[in-house]
Amino acid sequence: MPESAESVGQIVAQPGQEPFGSRLAAAMAARGPLCVGIDPHPGLLADWGLNDDVAGLERFSLTVVEAVATLAAAVKPQVALYERHGSTGMAVLERTLAAASDAGVLSIADAKRGDIGSTMAAYADAWLRDGSALAADSVTLSPYLGFESLRPALDLAAETGRGVFVLALTSNPEGKSVQHVGGSESVARRIIEAAAVENRRYSGATGRVGLGSVGLGSVGLVVGATIGGALVELGLDLDAVHGPILAPGLGAQGATPADLRATFGAAYPAVLATSSRGILAAGPSIAGLRSATEATRDGLLEG
Repeated sequence: MPESAESVGQIVAQPGQEPFGSRLAAAMAARGPLCVGIDPHPGLLADWGLNDDVAGLERFSLTVVEAVATLAAAVKPQVALYERHGSTGMAVLERTLAAASDAGVLSIADAKRGDIGSTMAAYADAWLRDGSALAADSVTLSPYLGFESLRPALDLAAETGRGVFVLALTSNPEGKSVQHVGGSESVARRIIEAAAVENRRYSGATGRVGLGSVGLGSVGLVVGATIGGALVELGLDLDAVHGPILAPGLGAQGATPADLRATFGAAYPAVLATSSRGILAAGPSIAGLRSATEATRDGLLEG
């Protein structure tokens, strides 16, 4: 069962660093609720006329940051597509994260890390520690060794003003075999409730983006944009989380802005929709990427 609210103390970020949830809410209010995925797949590199090597990887990544930094609330590099190039690929990821920081756009390292004890602490140190070359504004985490296994990352993120996005309800068909188990007391429900408890440590995390408050907690959830009616079927209340909802699947994977509004209902104002291939296919020109980003963002803001 999730920890009681009384046992979760508030943790304040280090001086000079606003909590991630507050920074993300402000970015969403200013630029719109769009996250652009940076996914340097071999096929996309080829489509851009780039080689599937470190030079192509870097050109691709820095071009995306340059194009979308002033238009999107966040960018989300897919870590695996850098890891496949070994240590030199990870060095490109470091430069990409630094470029995002320099450009003033928030970063989400899509690493999906999850482990226990000192190993989880090491992952937290890599992605969330001040001074780490891989430090992002936030990182995706997998809770399937138990939500409390994420404790080192949850606490370090709170201390450094960074955030996490915990996998909760993904849209891949295999996810149902774990996340939906238990019906009304599903695994997904336990993850969502635990995230809600964590967000009580953040002062002001009681409002919704665009509804009179920019107060969001820094513990977000990953919920697929193409899950359809799963939230209703499982009786899940994302609105009570008071944290951001990262929703991959907009565009090329089939979800539309109307789908997002229907799927997330009252929680829609906290949804950060992610589009990757649908925007990246407009490259390599800066103008093409900017146009695709603007069109996608405007679709989310309509209605």
